[in-house]
Amino acid sequence: MGHLTTIATCSLNQWALDFVGNRDRIIESIKQAKAAGASLRVGPELEVTGYGCLDHFLEGDTYLHSWEVLAQILEHDECQDILLDIGMPVTHRSCRYNCRIIILNKRVLLIRPKLWLANDGNYREMRYFTPWSRPRYVEQYYLPRMITKITGQGMVPFGDAVISTPDTCFGAETCEELFTPNSPHIFMGLDGVEIITNSSGSHHQLRKLDHRVELIREATKKNGGIYLYSNQQGCDGDRLYYDGCAMIVVNGKVVAQGSQFSLKDVEVVTATVDLEDVRSYRAGPSRGLQAVINSPSYQRIEASKSLSAEGAVVEPMVKPTKEIQVHYHTPEEEIALGPACWLWDYLRRSGSTGFFLPLSGGIDSCATAMIVHSMCRLVITDIEKGDELVLKDARRVCREPEGGNWIPSTPQELAGRIFHTCFMGTENSSTETRGRAKELAEAIGAYHVDLNMDICVKAVADLFTFVTNKRPKFQVHGGTRIENLALQNIQARLRMVLSYLFAQLLPWVRGTEGGLLVLGSANVDECLRGYLTKYDCSSADINPIGGISKTDLKRFIAYACDEFHLPVLHDFLTAVPTAELEPITKEYVQSDEVDMGMTYDELSVFGNLRKVEKCGPYSMFTKLLHEWTPKGLSPSEIATKTKKFFWYYAINRHKQTILTPSYHAENYSPDDNRFDLRPFLYPYFAWPFAKIDQTVKEIERKEEERKEAEKKKTV
Repeated sequence: MGHLTTIATCSLNQWALDFVGNRDRIIESIKQAKAAGASLRVGPELEVTGYGCLDHFLEGDTYLHSWEVLAQILEHDECQDILLDIGMPVTHRSCRYNCRIIILNKRVLLIRPKLWLANDGNYREMRYFTPWSRPRYVEQYYLPRMITKITGQGMVPFGDAVISTPDTCFGAETCEELFTPNSPHIFMGLDGVEIITNSSGSHHQLRKLDHRVELIREATKKNGGIYLYSNQQGCDGDRLYYDGCAMIVVNGKVVAQGSQFSLKDVEVVTATVDLEDVRSYRAGPSRGLQAVINSPSYQRIEASKSLSAEGAVVEPMVKPTKEIQVHYHTPEEEIALGPACWLWDYLRRSGSTGFFLPLSGGIDSCATAMIVHSMCRLVITDIEKGDELVLKDARRVCREPEGGNWIPSTPQELAGRIFHTCFMGTENSSTETRGRAKELAEAIGAYHVDLNMDICVKAVADLFTFVTNKRPKFQVHGGTRIENLALQNIQARLRMVLSYLFAQLLPWVRGTEGGLLVLGSANVDECLRGYLTKYDCSSADINPIGGISKTDLKRFIAYACDEFHLPVLHDFLTAVPTAELEPITKEYVQSDEVDMGMTYDELSVFGNLRKVEKCGPYSMFTKLLHEWTPKGLSPSEIATKTKKFFWYYAINRHKQTILTPSYHAENYSPDDNRFDLRPFLYPYFAWPFAKIDQTVKEIERKEEERKEAEKKKTV
């Protein structure tokens, strides 16, 4: 006889410290889970507070308000007769813990602290929390009086335990614990735990989802079991976008998958599963021997509610949910969707009335504009589907009156209200880039301004001449490299000043209220190399492409050209990347890759080796010998490129200290503020560079000896 039970997991668009909104979204997810017939509901990591509170987790108020929110959930009529796994921070014996609170019918069954904390890359959990480094150990926790008044309990179990119901047993795992080699789900499964929940705060990164999905599937593929994965979704106030994709897996097979990118605040994923399938899957003798001999026991906390229906009646119309094919987005789709959702969250929650983008006619600002266009497409699609919350947010952002009936019908109509672009030309700008910028703005419906700022550039140069009696010249006019660089930087920095001027006043010009968020458009490779002017128009409020490589941006534009039916994008793909900060002559046209001394593809390789594979100059050189020598580069050329990269990386590292907050999409991001903790004042790499040169000489010497030996054989 089968034991069918419906279980629910969810993705919630929580916002750090938004206790009212977070509470309402939690309760709404519980209502939807119950409406689907679920007997167990699991939510994201730290869902009461929002994951991204950061140093607010060091404040006592955050813990007080968490208990106050939990008290309201405990008492709420919609939150009864269902087992709930809820995430919030808890202080115990003067230590702060990242916890799961298991509740049922106005009672707290267990407080389960996180065993292993995420403490690298974007995560600094050990700055705020203490890991519960005592597996399977449980002690008593004294509940706050506000909770005791509701539950009648003075103390509850606190520690690494599991919940036993009349028909099954489930245990909680939290985010990072899934990614560790010695994961708790291994021992839980061996000890007879049949359902494992995982509450996560996992961010989107290009090409990352398959790794997460494989770990979730592997959690029950060898050991059997049912795995409920919950994740936060959206931007909760920081650089990260949490990409949802809640899942339910049975014995290694995915039976339910939520969306990875969505404008919804609440998404509940349910499945009907058969507990007998787990028991049959675990019938092998080898697993049984390990369970008896090697498995440590967990303390079981009794819960009165069965997860499966009582009685022996089998409903023929109620079936276990079938396995589904996991859906993966292409990297191009990820770029179109992830940063777009992040931008919408930022816009609707910041109180701003739209975006301002310096549109240069190059591929980077083009990609940024296309992400805004993708955002507008998503908003219109959800409005057409009847999403009242998205429509309400759109009306509020556009400063429509309460109770109005305005409904945007196209992405271009919405963009015309919230998206403002500007081509800031000089005498060094080409008619081609100016024309591309204008045509693109018209195609996507942006409010576009076209201006020349030569008078501003000349005013600054004249001021310098008046003060110093010296007039700098471009290199093509006989000036030095320093003069040339200074004259380029004047233009770049004035664009930043003008961007903020227009962002503040354009809504006023158009007869509306509020200000615009300035968007940056420096890609991750240029940031890594430092190929940008400090405090130029890369200095902005937020940057949707600051974590995306030039190579991926080109692929995204090629995808958008067909997917969004915008043939103008083809001209951006074929244009040579150029800053257009120097005069154009018959003999010289400025080129980004020539200026940098390396290609964008090479920069992506350097970035991965530096950050992901943790290479210094010498180890990077040795790895590139194996990669690039077969492609025709000599050891001497590889050495030159490696040294050049580290030289420019070091002298420009100070620019990373002021990078615009960017959407995190790539694991070699140079973001100094969180992700890439390295100094910004470097010495010359004398030691490793000398070792590289010595190695090149040795390789060349051996090659000469080999050639001499070949000659002698021929003779």
